[in-house]
Amino acid sequence: MSGTTRIFFATDLHGSEKCFLKFLNAGKFYKSNILIMGGDITGKLMIPVVSDGGSNYHATYLDSRHEAKNEQELRDLEGQIRMAGFYPYLTNPDELRELQRDEKRVDSLFKKLMLDNVKRWVDLAEQRLKGSGISVYITGGNDDLHEITPVLQSSSFVVDPEERVVDLDSRHQMLSTGWSNPTPWKTPRECTEEELGAKIEGMASEIKDFKNTVFNVHVPPVDSGLDTCPRLDESLKPIIVGGEISMGPGGSTAVRSAIEKHQPLLGLHGHIHESKGFVKIGRTFCVNPGSEYGEGILRGVIVDLEDGKVKNFLLTQG
Repeated sequence: MSGTTRIFFATDLHGSEKCFLKFLNAGKFYKSNILIMGGDITGKLMIPVVSDGGSNYHATYLDSRHEAKNEQELRDLEGQIRMAGFYPYLTNPDELRELQRDEKRVDSLFKKLMLDNVKRWVDLAEQRLKGSGISVYITGGNDDLHEITPVLQSSSFVVDPEERVVDLDSRHQMLSTGWSNPTPWKTPRECTEEELGAKIEGMASEIKDFKNTVFNVHVPPVDSGLDTCPRLDESLKPIIVGGEISMGPGGSTAVRSAIEKHQPLLGLHGHIHESKGFVKIGRTFCVNPGSEYGEGILRGVIVDLEDGKVKNFLLTQG
């Protein structure tokens, strides 16, 4: 691999610890010296693990009741919940009833559990990979709260490249943003197409050589085939046409315009889980590895870069 830079990229883990552990192992497994996680890293649900008295606990998630009858089974249950992308919270029936009546307290508790988990992931990455010669870049995505940024930036090892240009090696630079154009879900990191374009152009002004630049941009370019998703009605339900779900583009016009204008070497995208694939836009190779975090499957892509060209790539899952 002399003269070759190998990147492993994955995205949209949504709190799945199983996928995150696979991501940390990907550098050694795929012989990649650069790991990039492209956003939407946090989970969406807190799961109460309720005391039934003594060492007995139960939790209900994924439509099933799970029980623990001793301390080891409790630790195993908490681990299983994290592996599924949720955050376990030990509680009792009285507190659970209080939480069910206090939405603000639930939101505050969820945020704390989420931030604690991001910190745990950052620490785990440092413990396992510091000194290995493998670099780790993690940015938030449109689903991720802004509060994760100082947690990511607290690490002396993991790099949060959000809205800046970083040197991947002596030849290749990367600009990054997890922001997206507007979505039906009104997520934390959304902005207008004009604002997204301005963010990218601000970073692009610092690029030395676009033919050796990576655009790590969470949302894919519009009408690229990497952004095909179900069209939704006002109630956020899929639109059915002729008995089938109607599909359409969910990508960004600003991202496409920036790629067409600057023609970077590589575009790394996610956001649309079901739209795994790759495409050339001019000279730019763009890829979305997709996401199956709910099944604990890590989808990713290995990309080998040489001077001014993508030498090889391979979509992976495991």
